[in-house]
Amino acid sequence: MIETRDLWVRFGPVAAVRGLTLRAETGGWTALIGPNGAGKTSALRALAGLVSYQGKVLVDGRDARKLGRRELARLVAFVPQKPETPPDLTVAEYVLLGRTPHISYLGGENRSDREAAARALRRLELEQFAERPLGSLSGGELQRAVLARALAQEAPLLLLDEPTTSLDLGRQQLVLELIDTLRGDGLTVVTTMHDLTLAGQYAERLILLDAGSVVAEGSAAEVLSAPNVAAHYGANVRVMEEDGRVFVLPVRR
Repeated sequence: MIETRDLWVRFGPVAAVRGLTLRAETGGWTALIGPNGAGKTSALRALAGLVSYQGKVLVDGRDARKLGRRELARLVAFVPQKPETPPDLTVAEYVLLGRTPHISYLGGENRSDREAAARALRRLELEQFAERPLGSLSGGELQRAVLARALAQEAPLLLLDEPTTSLDLGRQQLVLELIDTLRGDGLTVVTTMHDLTLAGQYAERLILLDAGSVVAEGSAAEVLSAPNVAAHYGANVRVMEEDGRVFVLPVRR
């Protein structure tokens, strides 16, 4: 569904991403992990067409640079860590904005757009908040509204920058299980994730970045080793595996 070839992202003289090559298959879940400043968010923003880059990004086999903004937005939904959330907009109005790529420049939303927004509200358990202004929501509620807007977009590729930020344990599980369920309909997911245990349980493929370069990639069992975590995070951990799932536990020094 999406791949990069020798992707570089530079900010002035600094290379935030160095020669990244990845391929995320349709229906798969790829997680970019790594310490702060590793280049995870810069790579994700390049996939969304939001920063300049060298190399290639291919979406469904097509060069992303040759796609118009509207066409790209029909294929790729992006959820940033700090989205713009106008405080006076209601949740329903905000989620409906996810339909913008499907609405003509001089047109308005139609029944199918409103139905898509309503489905997204139901999936994120936000129906009771539909008429609430965004400025009245808690951090976790606001995070769910942002995700609902992305789901309303109904793009086949979902890019999520730290999707569990500000969510309590139960909502983290709700959101990640929902994303995992949507993959059954062919949704392709690429995320950045700080929580290595969550990455190890949900993502099928992990790409470990450090200083903008790929230092390890593969399954959770292949990437999330204690030596890898120590070398690139500077953390002392114990790694456990149970039923094919990997758990990374910090160990007090």
